[in-house]
Formats: sequence, C-alpha cells, structure tokens
Amino acid sequence: MSLKLTLPKTDLAVHPLCLGGNVFGWSADKDESFAVLDAYVAHGGNFIDTADMYSEWAPGNKGHDSEAIIGEWMKARGNRSEMVIATKVAKLSSRPGLSASNIAAAIDDSLAALQTDYVDLYYAHEDDANTPLEESLEAFDVTVKSGKVRYIAASNYSADRLSAALEVSRINSFASFVAIQNMYNLVERNPYESEIAPVVIEEGLSGIPYFGLARGFLTGKYRAGVTIDSVRAGGVTSYQNAEGYAVVDALEQIAKEHGASIASIALAWLRAQPSISTPIASARTVEQLEDIVKVVHLTEKELTLLSSLKD
Repeated sequence: MSLKLTLPKTDLAVHPLCLGGNVFGWSADKDESFAVLDAYVAHGGNFIDTADMYSEWAPGNKGHDSEAIIGEWMKARGNRSEMVIATKVAKLSSRPGLSASNIAAAIDDSLAALQTDYVDLYYAHEDDANTPLEESLEAFDVTVKSGKVRYIAASNYSADRLSAALEVSRINSFASFVAIQNMYNLVERNPYESEIAPVVIEEGLSGIPYFGLARGFLTGKYRAGVTIDSVRAGGVTSYQNAEGYAVVDALEQIAKEHGASIASIALAWLRAQPSISTPIASARTVEQLEDIVKVVHLTEKELTLLSSLKD
C-alpha cells in the first residue's frame, strides 16, 4: 500500500490511518494534542477526523473543543492546505439534527472553530428521522456549492437509509455521500459487515470505520484479570471474554511475526476488508500514536485466521 490512497469519488489523497480527534480537549490537553498531531504528520499523516460535539461530554466543555485545538494547531503550523479535515453535524446538543437551518449554522460554527474557510469531508453524524432526506441533502448540497465543504458523508446510518439518501441525491442532482463512518472492528463486525458493506461496495463508497480498535480492547492492554485505568475501560467489558481474548492472542502472534504492535495488526485487518478505505484510530499520547501509525500488510493466511475467530 502506498503511503497515500485516494478516497473513491473524491480527489482526497489521504494517509492509510485517519487520526481520530475525539480525544483532543478531553483526555489529551492542548499540548498533548499538538504533540500527537505533530508526530502523526511526521509519519506522513494528513487525515484528521473530528466533530462539532467533541468533546461536549467532558466537564467544562461546550463542544467544538477538538475542532478548536485542531484549528489552533493548523494555524500555528501553517499547514491547512496539506491537511484533509473531516468534521460532523447533528449530535451537538446546541446544534442537534439535520434541518436545513441547523446544517447552515453548524458548518459556519465548525469553520470558525477550525479557523478555516472549508472542510474537506462533512458528515451527517447520525441519521435524523424527523427531517426529510430531501431537506438535509439539499442543505448539504448548498454547503458544497458555496465552497464551504468539498465532499459530504454519512455516519451511523442504516443500510436502508444510506441507500435512500444516495437515491435522493441522484434524483435531485444534489451532492451525494461519498463515505460512511460506522462502527466496525474485529470483535464487532455486524451489522456493518452484513448490512452496510454490501451497499458501500455496490455504490463505490469509502468505508471509514470508527472504534477500529474496539475502544482500545484491540491494543492488547486488556487481559484477563488485569485492571486498566482508562476513561474507556467501561466500554470494553462486552469484549472481555474467551472469544475476545482469543482474537487478541491471535493478533499478538501475528504482531510478533511482523515486528509490529497488536493495534497495527487489528487496523491492518480492517484495511484489507473490501469495503474499507481507511480506519480511524485516536491517540492520547505520542507513544500511542507510534503504536497505531505503522501500516502493515497481512498475508491471506493471516487475514483468514483473524476473520475466522469471530463473525
């Protein structure tokens, strides 16, 4: 795999790892975030994923915290034109949903926080059943035609709603979703694999999955009988069983063969899936970044072994 890949239906050439910005302004402060971003760029990285609601959940935050840090960093480094920035609308409590008025206001809020005049990839962060698809997609189309957004995408959509949205764009000649960002990883493969992936492949979209490391479980730090002090520890309990640990054991053996981290092998498996363009993973520290940024190529035998452990 070359260092950069072009996302289907776009001219966005991106690194094979999309760096998740959900930790910036939450478990990583400004200085830590800058260090991670600098390390990512040093490895050739250029694709950063954030959202307006990151990290509203943290005490004292109001949203746009991650965007603001990324914006400050790009201004300080003078590298906006070299970065591919993705952000999202719909889940910030002060800007909920996908009404036309909300999308119009939300993109301006995000551009201000990011200190830029355009976003490369703008996601509907979740489906909004209360707003007609025609209204949302026309509003997204306006953001593209105005130059504020280069491409649009969907996150947390069902296969049926994704297909319906693509059809609405076709019928009305609106800008169309070019990517889908749903949860997908080695220990949580469905409904993405069974329902979403066929649509992604048929429509020629990019699968850009989040939680590619299963909230940190697939880094190998969670082992039977080991207590981990992490803000994400509570989110991995459903994986902490014989089946989950068998996946980690297999990843560990393959990692040793490649002289790589367990996390990089889990991400390599994702990249090899036919519907996936690039996975998203976040890093709170430079050390964590080093664990995820190496691009590994797995053999067919290794891929088959990993795929056989859980479906």
